[in-house]
Amino acid sequence: MALPFSNTVDRTLERLRTAFVETARGAREVVGAPLRSDLPDDDIVRLKGRIDACLEGKGGETARRGRAAELGQAYLSLSPAGKKRFLLTLANDYGLSRDAAQALVERWRAGKEPARALRRALEPPAVRLLREFVGVPQGVKFVVDLRAELLALGKTDPAARALSEDLRPLLGDWFDVGFLDLVRIDWKSSAALLEKLVAYEAVHAIRSWRDLKNRLDSDRRCFAFFHPRMPDEPLIFVEVALVQGMAGNIQRLLDAKAETNDPGRADTAIFYSISNCQQGLAGISFGNFLIKRVAKQLAGELPNIKDFATLSPIPGLRAHVDHRLKSEGDDALTAAEIASLVPVIDEVRGAAAVRRLLDRPQWWEVPAIDKALRPILCRLAATYLTGTDEKGRALDRVAHFHLGNGAVVERINWLGDTSANGLRQSYAMMVNYRYKLADVDANHEAYANGRTIASRDVRALAKA
Repeated sequence: MALPFSNTVDRTLERLRTAFVETARGAREVVGAPLRSDLPDDDIVRLKGRIDACLEGKGGETARRGRAAELGQAYLSLSPAGKKRFLLTLANDYGLSRDAAQALVERWRAGKEPARALRRALEPPAVRLLREFVGVPQGVKFVVDLRAELLALGKTDPAARALSEDLRPLLGDWFDVGFLDLVRIDWKSSAALLEKLVAYEAVHAIRSWRDLKNRLDSDRRCFAFFHPRMPDEPLIFVEVALVQGMAGNIQRLLDAKAETNDPGRADTAIFYSISNCQQGLAGISFGNFLIKRVAKQLAGELPNIKDFATLSPIPGLRAHVDHRLKSEGDDALTAAEIASLVPVIDEVRGAAAVRRLLDRPQWWEVPAIDKALRPILCRLAATYLTGTDEKGRALDRVAHFHLGNGAVVERINWLGDTSANGLRQSYAMMVNYRYKLADVDANHEAYANGRTIASRDVRALAKA
């Protein structure tokens, strides 16, 4: 049964508009005629007048909030073209130029500016303007969404990219993990929140109400971080399965028809999906804190849980394997691996044979092919997951995240995800990263010093 999605984005925008209208009215300040939808040139002049008035900060706190809310209301009323012009005006005309920054530093060196004045002066006017929204109802969400738009524009516009980076420290302060609330989401949570869970799931799509209910059953847990100024908007959430032993196949783990396990008998918590919900918070890390907070909470709630691990995708593996087979040819394989391919395919040999077999539809369902490819792909996966780049970072972005959090590359799972996406990313392989709570700090330090921590089995496989 398909999920009857409602437009949560439209509802969020309406909430923003309503909050801004009410706040602007409360300020009782005449701001002039509304800006036209596409923000033509003569309206740009009026827009900059309103921005300047906000930056001047005249009047009390109510007046300042009212001007900020009116500006936010004006932005939300614009068409996509108008919003783009608004943001480019903000980025290009209210950034901090290099010349201005150098002049300010020279004045400070000459003893003409105190340090605190320098810090304030070096903050771009656009950031100072958006800082005002912290006191406006729904204003924090507005700035987060504004940065998401700037990140998209920044792909082609340097000024927008610079402003999105200038906003990151501000949002990093606003969203310090110490301010965040950890909340469990279950089947009794509001329908609006459950809809967002479905919409924001970025790893394994939720395909039906039955699928959603299965993920929130008694042998499952879902936790999210929330900010007090965005109580209806999850920032990031993690889905956990309470199982016996280390899970190695995502299709079996998410099978809605499978019998519900007794959480009291589970000995392992498997973190199988972590999804960031707010694009505007890109570059601000919550996942490492979330996993550790959830692990500690589960350890207190369910003392029978002894192991904490992920069942993770390996998003860069297929591209890595394909590159090695193409660039290194037979040198990417051992002599024994080349010999093992001979009984399976006689048209080509070595690396060419592997590539030919992997091109076959449903290749993993043929026992002989499965037997020949399994040791090859598992070894290549082990070398990929334990390898590092020139900066000492893991080659795979998911591996970098978990190893940086203090996890161990515990086990490679053959045919762990045979979905179209799993095959496209990693030739259906998945990996368990294990979190030993007593060792995470030491493992984090080891990884920071360029050493990848892996289990004995994975290390042996990488050296095979």
